[in-house]
Amino acid sequence: MEQKLTIEEIQNFKGKYPKQLWYLFFSEMWERFSFYGMRGMLAFFMVSQLKLDEETTNLQYGATQAFVYAFPFIGGLFADKILGLRKSLFWGGLLMIVGSVILSLDPKNFFFLGISFTIVGTGFFKPNISSMVGQLYKENDVRQDAGFSLFYAGVNIGALIGGYICVAVAEGSLWSGFVPENLRWNFAFGFAAIVMVVSLLTFTQTQKSLGEIGLSPLQHIEKSKRRIREVVTYIGSLAIIPVIILMVANTVYTDYFMMVIGPASLLYLLNEMRSFSLAENKKLIAAFVLIIFSIVFWAFFEQSGGSLSLFAINNLHNSLLGFEVSPNGVNNAANSLFVIVFATVMGLFWIWMNARKIEPNTVVKFGLGFLFLAGGFWVFYYTQFFADASGKTSLNLFTFGWFIITFGELCLSPIGLSAMSRLSPQKTQAVMMGIWYLASAYGQYFAGILGANIASASENSTNLEKLIVYADGYKQLAIYALIAGVVLIVISPLVKNLMQEVK
Repeated sequence: MEQKLTIEEIQNFKGKYPKQLWYLFFSEMWERFSFYGMRGMLAFFMVSQLKLDEETTNLQYGATQAFVYAFPFIGGLFADKILGLRKSLFWGGLLMIVGSVILSLDPKNFFFLGISFTIVGTGFFKPNISSMVGQLYKENDVRQDAGFSLFYAGVNIGALIGGYICVAVAEGSLWSGFVPENLRWNFAFGFAAIVMVVSLLTFTQTQKSLGEIGLSPLQHIEKSKRRIREVVTYIGSLAIIPVIILMVANTVYTDYFMMVIGPASLLYLLNEMRSFSLAENKKLIAAFVLIIFSIVFWAFFEQSGGSLSLFAINNLHNSLLGFEVSPNGVNNAANSLFVIVFATVMGLFWIWMNARKIEPNTVVKFGLGFLFLAGGFWVFYYTQFFADASGKTSLNLFTFGWFIITFGELCLSPIGLSAMSRLSPQKTQAVMMGIWYLASAYGQYFAGILGANIASASENSTNLEKLIVYADGYKQLAIYALIAGVVLIVISPLVKNLMQEVK
C-alpha cells in the first residue's frame, strides 16, 4: 500500500511532522554517527599517528573536509540527472561502509584510501537525503522549518554519540579495559563502519513509504539504457578514487580543485538558469547571497575539527562540572548535545512566532546566527584569563562558548537547508543542495587555512604562550563574525524582495 502513495498524499499529512521524516531522521542519525566520529578523530590521528605538525594538520584537515563537502554537489548532479535520490543515497552509503572498514583494518597505512572512499560516498549520500526531506512538504508549508529542525536534531544525536565515543575510545579515555591499547584506532573506526550499516538498512527497509519521492529521473527511457547510465556512474565514481587519494594527500592539489569546482558549479547553474523564469532566477540569486555568507560562517564554525580540536587536547582541563571527561570529546560533541536539546524547541518557536506574524525572515535569522557565533568565539578568547601556569584552562567556560554558538548554528544551518529547498526549482533541488554543501566545503577549506595560520604563529611556543595565540585568533574571528551579522541584517530587506513569497 505504501508503495502507491502519491506525493500529494504524503504532503497532506496531519500534525507537525510527516511519518516519513522519522525514517529519514534515523537513517541520517546513524550516518552522522559515522561521519562525526571520524571527523573528530582526524586532527588527533594526524598529530599522534601520522606525526604531522599542527600547521600541516590544520591544512590537511581542511583539505580532507573540503572534499567531503564538495562532493555532494557532484553527487547531487548525478542524482538529478541519472540515479535519482534513492539509488544515489544507497550507493553513497555502500562506499562509506567500505571506507570505514578499510580504516578499521589498518588506519595508519590505508588512511587516505579509506578517507577517499568516505569522501565519494558522502557526496552521493548527503545532499539526497536532505532533498527528500524537502519534498515531504508542499511549497510554502510553514511547518517545513520545524521539520528541518527536527531532522537536524537527528543529525546531532548521531554526531553527539559518535563524536564523543570514537574520540574517547581512540585516545583511551573510554572503555580502555575492553579495547586493547594497540587496537584503539581500529575499534574507533570500526564503530563508524557498523553504524553506517545500520543507517543503510534503516533506509532500505522504510523507503517504500516515500512513494514516488526519490525515484530515477530516467523513468521515461528504456530500462536497459537507464541501467547502462547507472552502471557507468558507479564505475566512474570508483575510478575517481585514486585521483581523490592524490589530491587529499597533497594539499596543493586541494587549492587547484577549489579554484575549479566553485566557478564550474556556478557556470553550470548559470546555464540551467537560462531555462528558468525571472521569478525563479531571483530566488536563486537570493539563495546565492545566503550561500556566500554561509561560507564565512563555516570557516569559523569548523575550527571545531581543526584548531579547536588541538586547543582542546593541549589547553583544556579534563574536568566538566566535576566529572572527568575527554576535552576533545567534549569539543567534538558538546555542540551536538545542545542542538538535540534546543533544535525542536527552536523550530516550534519559529512556528509560534509565525502564527503571531512576528517571525523574522530567513536573512535576519542568518544574521542572528553570526551574532551568536561572534559571542561564542569571544568566550573562547576569554578562556585565556582562566589559564594556569601550564597553559591549561577551563573546560566549563569553553563548553559555554559552544552553548552560545549552537544557537547561531540553529539560526543558520537547518534554516539554510529549508531555504535551499524552497528557493530552488524542483528539477534542480539536489544540485542546489549540493551547492549548499559546496559552500560548506569552501568553509572547511578556509577553516583549515585559518587554523594553520594560528598554529604557525604559535610554533615553538610554550603551552601557555600557545594558548594565548590561539585565544587571540578566536578574538579576531569573533570580530569578523559580528561584522558579517550586522551586514546581513542591514541588507535583509533587499534579499527578502528577491525571495518573493518565500519567507
